[in-house]
Amino acid sequence: MRRLKILVASHVFVAKLEIERAPKTCAAFTSLLPFRNQTIHSRWSGEAVWVPLGDYQFGVDFENHTRHPSRGDILLYPGGHSETELLFAYGSSSFASKMGALAGNHFLTIVEGREQLADMGNLVLWKGAQPILFEALD
Repeated sequence: MRRLKILVASHVFVAKLEIERAPKTCAAFTSLLPFRNQTIHSRWSGEAVWVPLGDYQFGVDFENHTRHPSRGDILLYPGGHSETELLFAYGSSSFASKMGALAGNHFLTIVEGREQLADMGNLVLWKGAQPILFEALD
């Protein structure tokens, strides 16, 4: 498997797994597919939505981690200073929590549907929590 389909409300994205750069994170996440949850707008990270995962442990450490995701990057924060979470950047973002700056494992990159990123982010910002689904594509 190299790509995932991501649905946020009516928005459809295709993302490339960053297997070479974050192999353990990719393996841990794909073992949970299909993955369903809710996404909400970030509070401290700028133009991003996030999926809070509480105390869930993926069993991975930091790999290919960044605190400045690019538009269309999806990060997994494996927990530690803040709760475990996914961060999905749709614009300018600097990953943070109420505890301060964070770095997350960049393990997915949007390769199709980038033109929908701003609409998706604004939907979550103005309409509230939205369903998110990650599923295998190929």
